[in-house]
Amino acid sequence: MKNLIKIFSILLLSSFYRIDAQQVVKKDTLAGTELTMTMDSKVNAALESIEDKCSKSSASVISRDSDDDYASSKPTKIYVPNRELTNAEICRKNPRILGYKIQITIVKSNEEANEVKAYFRKRFPNLKVETDASLRPNYKILAGSYFTKQSAASDLSRIREYFKSAVAVQYRIFCAEAK
Repeated sequence: MKNLIKIFSILLLSSFYRIDAQQVVKKDTLAGTELTMTMDSKVNAALESIEDKCSKSSASVISRDSDDDYASSKPTKIYVPNRELTNAEICRKNPRILGYKIQITIVKSNEEANEVKAYFRKRFPNLKVETDASLRPNYKILAGSYFTKQSAASDLSRIREYFKSAVAVQYRIFCAEAK
């Protein structure tokens, strides 16, 4: 008898719980698929009011102009060009990019590096030459700044007349200096 009373009370409580609950069908915000949930009507009303506030605040973006304030319901447009960017446009966005330099040679000391640079400047006064000491005790002697390997090819062929080991290597370059 006691078990029967326990079962009856549990069924009675669950039926009261099911009376307040209702089946709610919502649309998924990303995919648009329908989602069916069972929840209390008060919870559903609270969720709908929060969703309404969110949609209103995201739809009305306030932007300031010089004199007057206005609300814009249009989202900000992002301009994506349908063509390849020019070198000037790339440089405007990123002043230092991955390009190419001509590696003239690698020497063992700073004194040798300075001698090679002086010799190079006599032969090619229009090309900028620099030393990269990141591989100490070795020093790389690098010349020029180029966007592509093809743009370095003409200078590379002239440099190879004096430096047989010269080669175009990928290197971080300043856009403003590049050819």
